[in-house]
Amino acid sequence: MKNTTVSGLQRGAVRTRAYLIYLIVFTGIVAIMDQYISTIKTTAIPYAIEEFGISAARFSWLEAVYLAVTFLIFLLNGLNDIIGRKYSLLVLILLMALSSLGIVLLSPTLHLFMVFYTVAMFTTVSNMWTIPVSEEAPADRRAKYVSIVYVIGLIPLQALLPPLLINTLGLDWRWMYGVMAVLAVPVLVMWLFMRETVLHDEVSRERRDGTRRRHFYGLGVIDRHDMRYIVISASIWLCWLTYSFLYYWAGYFFMTVRGYSLSQWSMVLLATLIMAILGGVLGGWLMDRLGRKPALIIGCVCLAVIQAVMGFTSGSLLPVVTAITGFFTSFTYSWIVVYVPEIFPTERRGACMGWTTTIARISYVVGPVLAAILLQAFPSMEWFWVVAGAVMLLPIGIVLLLKPYETRVMELEEIEAER
Repeated sequence: MKNTTVSGLQRGAVRTRAYLIYLIVFTGIVAIMDQYISTIKTTAIPYAIEEFGISAARFSWLEAVYLAVTFLIFLLNGLNDIIGRKYSLLVLILLMALSSLGIVLLSPTLHLFMVFYTVAMFTTVSNMWTIPVSEEAPADRRAKYVSIVYVIGLIPLQALLPPLLINTLGLDWRWMYGVMAVLAVPVLVMWLFMRETVLHDEVSRERRDGTRRRHFYGLGVIDRHDMRYIVISASIWLCWLTYSFLYYWAGYFFMTVRGYSLSQWSMVLLATLIMAILGGVLGGWLMDRLGRKPALIIGCVCLAVIQAVMGFTSGSLLPVVTAITGFFTSFTYSWIVVYVPEIFPTERRGACMGWTTTIARISYVVGPVLAAILLQAFPSMEWFWVVAGAVMLLPIGIVLLLKPYETRVMELEEIEAER
C-alpha cells in the first residue's frame, strides 16, 4: 500500500470556505497573468513583424529556435516539491513580471525582444497555479474549483487592453506585455496571505521524520505508474499546445490577411474570450458529471470540426465561427488543468508535472515550425485552419489507445493508490 496523507474530510476541516475563495481568486489572477502573456502574442505579432521588418514565416522559425529553451521547464515545476507551492508561485510571478517589463525597457532589437519574449513564454508553460487549489479542493468539486481558477484566467484583458494602451493612451505596442508588470504588484500583495497546502506540509513533515524519501526533481522516486501518466499527459498536452501555436495566428489572419483593424480584431477576440470562459465552465462541469475522458473526447471532436470551418468562412459569419472555436479551445484545455495535477502523487506532483511539461514543450518547436510551413504553403490560410483542427483529433486516439485512469469524484489519495 502506498503512503497516504490527509483525507479530503481533514483537508476540508483545516481550510475554511473563506480561505478557499481567497485561494481561487489569488491563483485565478496568477492564471490571468499566465493566459494573458501566452495569448497576447495573437495581437502583438503583427506589430512585431512590422517593426522588425520580417515575414510571418520568419518570425515563426525564430520562435522554434528560441523557445527550445522551454525544455528546461522541469527546473521551474520541480521547485514545487523542493521549496513548496507558495514560494514556487512567488518565483513564477516575479519571472512573469520582470520578463514583461524587460520587453518594454530592454528590447530595441529583434533578438533582444525574442530573449525576453522567450522568458515570458517560459513562465506560461508550467501551469503551477493549478496545484494549490487541486490539493486543497474537496474531491467531488475539484474539477469545478480548478476550472474556476482557469476561467478567471480567461478574463479578456487581451481584447480590452491593446486598444486602450495603443489607440487611447498612445503607448508603444510593447506595453501589451508591460502591463503585466503593473498587475504583478497587487498579486504580490495577495501572495503574502497564501499558506502552504496541507498535503505538502504533511509530506514535508514525513520527510523530516524520515518516513518518506526526499528527492531532487523526482529522481529516484518516480515509478512506472508516474511514467505512464507522464507520457499520456504530455502527449495530449503536446497536441493542444501545437494546436495553440497555430490558433494564436488568428490575429495575423484577421488583421493582415482579412484586413481587420486593431479595434475590429479586438472585438472578435473579446467575443472569443467570452466564449472561452463559457467553454471552461462547461468543461469543468462535464468532467465532474460525465468523467474526464468523455468530456475530452467531446471537446476534441467539436473543436476539430469548427476550426476546420473557420478558414472557409467569410463576412459576418467569420467572427461567429471564431468565437465558437474559442469555446472549444478552452473546453479541451480544462482537461489539462484538471487531470494533469490530480493524477500524480503529492510528494512528487511538482516534479512529475515538470517532466510532463518538459516533454510537452516539444510543441514549442513543432508548433512554430508547423506554422511556418503552413504560412508559406497557404498564405491565405484556409487550409492552415484545417490542419489546426486535425491536430486536435490526436488526443482522442491517445485516450482510446492508452485508456488513462478515470479520476472523477475521487480523493487524491485514492487516485494515488488505485491508478
